[in-house]
Amino acid sequence: MSIKSLKARKDKLSSAANQLEFLNDGLFEEGELPRFKDKIAETGNFPFKPKKLEILQINLGYMCNQVCSHCHVDAGPDRKEIMTMETMQQCLEVIKTTGAHTLDLTGGAPEMHPDFRWFVEEAAKAGVNDFIVRSNLTIILANKKYHDLPDFFRKHNVHVVSSLPFYKREKTDKQRGSGVFDKSIRALQMLNDVGYAKEGTGLKLDLVYNPSGAFLPTNQEAMQRDFKKALKEDFNIDFDNLFAITNLPISRFLEYLIASENYEDYMYALVEAYNPAAVENVMCTNTISVSWDGWLYDCDFNQMLELKVNSKVKHISDYNEDVLNNRKIIISQHCYGCTAGAGSSCQGSVTK
Repeated sequence: MSIKSLKARKDKLSSAANQLEFLNDGLFEEGELPRFKDKIAETGNFPFKPKKLEILQINLGYMCNQVCSHCHVDAGPDRKEIMTMETMQQCLEVIKTTGAHTLDLTGGAPEMHPDFRWFVEEAAKAGVNDFIVRSNLTIILANKKYHDLPDFFRKHNVHVVSSLPFYKREKTDKQRGSGVFDKSIRALQMLNDVGYAKEGTGLKLDLVYNPSGAFLPTNQEAMQRDFKKALKEDFNIDFDNLFAITNLPISRFLEYLIASENYEDYMYALVEAYNPAAVENVMCTNTISVSWDGWLYDCDFNQMLELKVNSKVKHISDYNEDVLNNRKIIISQHCYGCTAGAGSSCQGSVTK
């Protein structure tokens, strides 16, 4: 399958199966790009096994008020997939008994789920140590019904993890759409106003950076210093940590790589930056990802490629942590994205 034919027929990438086939067999001759399983076998990490479960990540649905160019979930206003009340109840039962200390709610924009607040309130009662909501920030200003989200988050001591492509307007709007930067800045100020990232409040506010093009993120600590300095000086905004996350070659970002004729170079860059030290701490080793319809995955990237866990337990309704802890993690060529450079996870870099 050539770049030319893919650019002519984008429907080739419309399904997870086609994306996976392309990642494994497209363009590169046999042996030209090392198989990820062979790469980790060099350091005795194949088959890849999980460690102690720490994070239960739940995707409430793919509906979102934004359409971001790099989005691996392919989220947007036209997506109708949302978690049913039955599946939410099943998730709550698991939250009460899991050994995981962190609950991570994601989407789309998870706040757009009609039962989002009810779910947060019920999940908060379970007493998880770290309760994360991944917000795109602009949802706070998208509609009057969301304007009080900062107060709602504060009330339930939610750890807010917010996407912000850059601390300058041009780069942010290019990646996320016109006006996104100004709305994001205002939303961050609203979170600061209720105590987020302020000393003594215990309210955590972290930012997420994704590169806007076909390149890997630079040093996370240096970027964090730059973001903190610029946002404080220009907008009097405080935040706690910056997470630099590598874009994986799936969904919209894969389409972008192909359309811009950067796919081959990007894959070579990922392989050349492979860091065996990052393998030990990638998110699939301590996380279970739950899709909007209750299926279980090793990570949310595998979720988008429809690679369910390699276990007898595959759905939240049959959840058994002991069985899941003995599974083998499903890997493929996209996994190079999480092990390049300092490594990448939903919590940013995994090595110093």
